[in-house]
Amino acid sequence: MQETNTTGHLETIAIAGANGRLGRVIGEAFQAAGWRVIAITRSGRCGTLEKLENVECRKADAMNAAELAAAADGAGFIFNALNPAYTDWPRFCLPMARNVIAAAKATGAIHLFPGNVYNYGTTIAPVLSPSTPKVPDHRKAVIREEMEESFRHEASGNAVKTILIRAGDFFGGTGTGSWFDLLIANKVEQGRFTYPGDPEAAHSWAYLPDLAQAFVAIAGKAPALPTYTEVNFAGHTLTGNEMHAAAESAIGQKLRLNRFNWLPVRIASLFIPMMRELADMRYLWFTPHRLDGTALEKITGPLLQTPVQDAVRKSLADIGKPGLRAAA
Repeated sequence: MQETNTTGHLETIAIAGANGRLGRVIGEAFQAAGWRVIAITRSGRCGTLEKLENVECRKADAMNAAELAAAADGAGFIFNALNPAYTDWPRFCLPMARNVIAAAKATGAIHLFPGNVYNYGTTIAPVLSPSTPKVPDHRKAVIREEMEESFRHEASGNAVKTILIRAGDFFGGTGTGSWFDLLIANKVEQGRFTYPGDPEAAHSWAYLPDLAQAFVAIAGKAPALPTYTEVNFAGHTLTGNEMHAAAESAIGQKLRLNRFNWLPVRIASLFIPMMRELADMRYLWFTPHRLDGTALEKITGPLLQTPVQDAVRKSLADIGKPGLRAAA
């Protein structure tokens, strides 16, 4: 057995939603750091994680609290990597979050949660720290804030310790579902780079392998932390032009910069629920913002940041873009 973590024995983490992009990356990072991983999925299969040493796949429906608690049995930590589609958030997000907390309470596990910037609302500030006021003024922000309030409530009674790391838009890892792969890099093999906002506005990004390492690092400090800890992950702050340049460098060719036209989305949002949910996020691409990671690194020490060109190159390879130098 590997014994590389700071506690001197093989720690165990359960990951709810281990088949998703974030869940897989988190599982790989903790396994590589010498942890035992319980990969919880609805099917009981956990894809590429199944091939790794000290990974056990378990079956549970995250909407069934008893199943989830049973699947997390034996874990000292439980990571919530559950990510319903935007249109399913009102139905699933809060019940799933409560069930993860219930599983943590039943097993005595510490709860790890990946936050996002939605809670800050449409008046999002240029620099975001854990103390920056939250102004949840749209649907997904309200849901996120309700989830986090439930975590704070449980922590205040010493029932469940929660560690929340807030991060920007995801890129990196296999699978689809992020702005990077669905839109921005979707046509790079055709020589096009599509950006959904002001190319001069700073935007917060989280390269998932780096974010996963941040969770590994803070988990090692968990015993000394208060019952509720909220910190921000700095990640990469890039303008659209900087991301464009990184993509060109990664693939070794020029890419035509296309500005995404939001008008059809805004019109369709009147009739199509998913278009409405996407339209709600438009402000993040026109309002400059970055996450201040100072509080996180005070706990973990300096975190390794993958150079942006390497992160973009690896991200393109992860989504299997044909004919790119990255794939080679």
